[in-house]
Amino acid sequence: MKNIVVLVSGGGTNLQALIDAQKQGMIPNGRITCVISSNPDAYALVRARENGIGTRVIVPKEFSSREIYTKALLEALFQEYADLIVLAGFMTILDEAVIHAYRNQIINVHPSLIPSFCGPGYYGLRVHEAALERGVKYTGATVHFVNEVADDGPIILQKPVAVQPGDTPETLQKRVMQEAEWVILPQAVSLFCNGRLEVKGKTVWIKG
Repeated sequence: MKNIVVLVSGGGTNLQALIDAQKQGMIPNGRITCVISSNPDAYALVRARENGIGTRVIVPKEFSSREIYTKALLEALFQEYADLIVLAGFMTILDEAVIHAYRNQIINVHPSLIPSFCGPGYYGLRVHEAALERGVKYTGATVHFVNEVADDGPIILQKPVAVQPGDTPETLQKRVMQEAEWVILPQAVSLFCNGRLEVKGKTVWIKG
């Protein structure tokens, strides 16, 4: 059984998708053991507590340096025996020390089809604004392993979503979450926990 630790900063809709998938037996070899928030007021913490999941709050600005914050985060991950770390709306860039300690054990969901509309500055509504400004006919979501470069890690799963006439960034964001993010994030977590992911360079092979 793999221990899944979810890092959050906000409302926790992707966390809720994972909780729902776990309840439905869609992650048979994994369990969410802890939710760590960088924001003490994150609603994701409420979602976790209502479902009997342990929580921790580690606020970056409360530490005198990035190094000390990173040490505290790593200590928490070690204490939770984390096998998989899921970034679910986590608004803090992880230090390389965390990535090195958990190579190919950290996954993130991004609301576009990487390599489009990703990298520094592309988060939240900005991603969908950029997609609409460019006039793409399809956008979507990507689940990928995290490396030292923003949104650059090996891609695990992607799912396209059609852009509709009259879409606003808000309506597109909602549809991408419902039709893509909440679908492929639990799938990727399940694949990891079942030992079906193999990374070769920048490519992820799904075994079986």
